[in-house]
Amino acid sequence: MLQYVIWDVDPELFHIGSFSVRWYGLLFALGFLIGMQIMTYIFKKENKPVTDTDTLLIYMVVSTILGARLGHFLFYEPEILLKNPLEVILPPYRGLASHGAAVGILTGLWLYSRRKNSQATGQTFFWVTDRIAITVALAGACIRFGNLMNSEIVGRPTDVPWAFIFMNNAEYEKIPRHPAQLYESISCLILFFILLWFWNRNKERTPRGSLLGIFLIWVFTLRFFYEYLKENQVAFENNMALNMGQILSIPVVLLGVYFLFRSYQQKTTHRDTVSVK
Repeated sequence: MLQYVIWDVDPELFHIGSFSVRWYGLLFALGFLIGMQIMTYIFKKENKPVTDTDTLLIYMVVSTILGARLGHFLFYEPEILLKNPLEVILPPYRGLASHGAAVGILTGLWLYSRRKNSQATGQTFFWVTDRIAITVALAGACIRFGNLMNSEIVGRPTDVPWAFIFMNNAEYEKIPRHPAQLYESISCLILFFILLWFWNRNKERTPRGSLLGIFLIWVFTLRFFYEYLKENQVAFENNMALNMGQILSIPVVLLGVYFLFRSYQQKTTHRDTVSVK
């Protein structure tokens, strides 16, 4: 039996002069880099132009960062957004909201699919989002592990034997807490393998919107329940029955249910049409 984990990891990997490389930034970048390798593999398997992955990477990076930053200020610190809107794009990036990232990515991929003349290339909105969902699940695992390395987004106090004592977080008492970041990281990693298996089994026959629907339902349903194990991110949440993360997760889960239902409804309709012919 474990006797708690003393988490005393330095969030800085190394530094050269005034330039430092932190675990979080490295894992964030790694999620994009590995993700694009996976997308290149998918494009090759489904006979799509591999050169398009370069453009797709740009859309993903810009939409993720802008969406996550804007979401953070809109949902958690709107007063700062009103005072200094440039903080959305200027470093240091001290606040990133996953719900904002989800909206940003969906918007960016909609613009990407329109630019790529989706009907001609087969890169429709749902074709792209289904496959990007695989890589985003892996990136989510990397990012949440980065939060663990930063000793941030910590869990509530607990006496479970796998609890972590976060020595480098001055905001909270150094007592055993749920490693909530690790829970989410492992959940995203499991989802990555499920989505990859599902795509590999179906490839171009993958029902449009199915992987996106599974992703949204899995990630944000778990996010809703994980919030009960986490400390609130901002003070105003302490007086709320549901915190901001839970409130925002509900419509995203419902959207995922709609996408999943729609994908299989269209699949059934297509199969019935083929049978009639």
